[in-house]
This record gives sequence, structure tokens and C-alpha cells, in this order.
Amino acid sequence: MIPESIIQYLQSNNVPFERRPHLRAITAQALAASLHVTGFQVAKTVILHAQDRQWLCVTSAPDTLDLDRVAEVLGVESLRLANESEFADLFPQCEVGAEPPFGQLYGLPVVMDEHLRQAERLWFRAGSHTEAIELRFQDFLNLEEPMLGNIVQDRPGEQAHAPMEAQPS
Repeated sequence: MIPESIIQYLQSNNVPFERRPHLRAITAQALAASLHVTGFQVAKTVILHAQDRQWLCVTSAPDTLDLDRVAEVLGVESLRLANESEFADLFPQCEVGAEPPFGQLYGLPVVMDEHLRQAERLWFRAGSHTEAIELRFQDFLNLEEPMLGNIVQDRPGEQAHAPMEAQPS
């Protein structure tokens, strides 16, 4: 079940959304399969620790973060994946592993992979392994104002290129 704080956050910001119940799914790819959508429409949240600050990184389900690219976009020298023990308490009422991408709600900055621009609608974990939230990509951008950049490993068949400068939405 999605925590009420997330529902209230979206409603108070006038963000239209749909709740999507699904079979229990632990991975983002399993979530996509359960919802019968491509993994490129399911946005997963990865929590990083960079220079004494945690960040929410949002990528599509099949993509893998490129930590060097993320560091370049954020302008930091080093970063690492955060341990569950470092962030579990930051998301009250949320199941561990189902952290939502709503940094404004939790006081965390958000960086988002530019590839997600290709999806008109996105499905997000919202604190639950059995219910997701569907909303428009543009509504997420307007709500969270994430930094955008090429922060994932190159996809097969995609030309390798340098990361974009971080851009506000």
C-alpha cells in the first residue's frame, strides 16, 4: 500500500496520478512485467552517497547507473551506492527497496537520466512492492525539478558519448 504522505504530496501539488496495484515485485524489471509495460517506462530509484549528501537517482528499469557519469553530472569527485542502513529511516512507512523518487518530499536532491524523456508516462515505486504510481513524465519534471543528464551505461547499439551537462528541467 502506498503511504498516505505520498498521496497527499501529489494531491497537494495538483499532480494527476493513477494508482496501479500489481503482483508483488521486488525488482524494477519484475514491476514492469507485472504491469505489462516496457522496462523503459518504469523508473527505478537508486540512492547514492556523494560528499556527505545522499541523492536520489532515477533511471529506467533495465538501465545501469554509470557512477563516473553521475559524478560528472553532479560535479563531485567521488560517490558510492548508499547502504540500506544509511537510508531506510529516511522513507518512513515505505518498504525497503521500494523507495519513491520524490526527493522534495523527503528532503533529498534528485538526478534523473535523460533517456526517460522518451517516455510520456512513467510508472514509479511509491513505497510499496504491490502498488505503483503512474504519472506523466512532464508532471514529474515540474514537481521534482531534477537535474537531468546521461547517467547510465550505454545501451547496446547506442553510440557512446560524453555525459551532457546537468540541465534543470
